Amino acid sequence: MSDQLTLAAETRDRVGKGASRSLRRDGRVPAVIYGDNQDPTPIHVEEKALNKLLMTGFFMNSVIMVEVGGKPQRTLPKDVTFDVVTERPVHVDFLRISKNAKVTVSIPVRFVDEEKAPGIKRGGVLNVVRHELELILDAAHIPDEIEISLEGLEVGDAIHVSKVALPKGAEPVIDDRDFTIATVVAPSALKSSEGDNETEAEGDAEAPAAGAKEA
Repeated sequence: MSDQLTLAAETRDRVGKGASRSLRRDGRVPAVIYGDNQDPTPIHVEEKALNKLLMTGFFMNSVIMVEVGGKPQRTLPKDVTFDVVTERPVHVDFLRISKNAKVTVSIPVRFVDEEKAPGIKRGGVLNVVRHELELILDAAHIPDEIEISLEGLEVGDAIHVSKVALPKGAEPVIDDRDFTIATVVAPSALKSSEGDNETEAEGDAEAPAAGAKEA
C-alpha cells in the first residue's frame, strides 16, 4: 500500500484566469478540493512540493492529506492539468473523502515470474491488453500496483481478472465479464515460419510426382 502523502496548501481569495496566472508566476499551482457533501474549496499549492509527489509515480492512486490552514483534509487526486508546452502542472483537482470511503482508482499492473513461463521461454511474447486495472476499493487500502505472476503460462494462454489476487474488498469496475489482462502469443517470426512451412507443404502435396505423366 502507498504511504500516506501530505501536501501543504493555502486557500485562494480570488479565482479566475488572472489570479491563476499570478499564482503560477509565484511558483504556486491553483487547485480545488471538492466532494463529501461539502462546498468546493479553492486552494493553491507549491509547485516544487507538488512535483515531488508527482515524481513518486503513484500520486494518482494515493491518499493525499492536504493541509489547509493547519487542518488536514483526506483527499484523492482526480485530475492534474499540465501546460502543453512546458509540461508544468497548472491545476489539480482533489476529491475529498472520508476515512473508509469506497473510491474508484486505476492501479498499474506489474508482471513477475517471466522466467517461470514455459511459453515465454520458448519464444512466446507477452501481449499486455490492460496496463492498469480500474477498481472500486477502500481508500485506506490502495496498493501502488497489482502484481501478476506469469508462472506456468504457455503460448496461447490468457490471464483473466478472475485469476488475479485483488486487494481485500476490491472489485473491478467492469463487472459484467471476465476480461483479459494479458496473453502469451507466438512471435511474428515464428508465425511467419509456420505459415511458410504450411504453404510449402501444400505446394508439395499439389505438385505431380516426379516422372508422372499428365493424362
